[in-house]
Amino acid sequence: MDDAVSSPYAAFLAELDQIQRHKWLVSESEGRDVGFERALNEWARNHRTEWRREQNRKPVATGRRSR
Repeated sequence: MDDAVSSPYAAFLAELDQIQRHKWLVSESEGRDVGFERALNEWARNHRTEWRREQNRKPVATGRRSR
């Protein structure tokens, strides 16, 4: 994970962003607003596990500078 996803709140925000993106894509595809609850449930069921796996593969930033 990078700095953007290194704290629990930052991880929550990153996941929320993905859910909102999914909501937009599905809504555009269907030509109507599908709603947050449906988008959340679909994203959690179909994408969360792989998304988290990818996030965990990213190196963790320590905040220390190399010399």
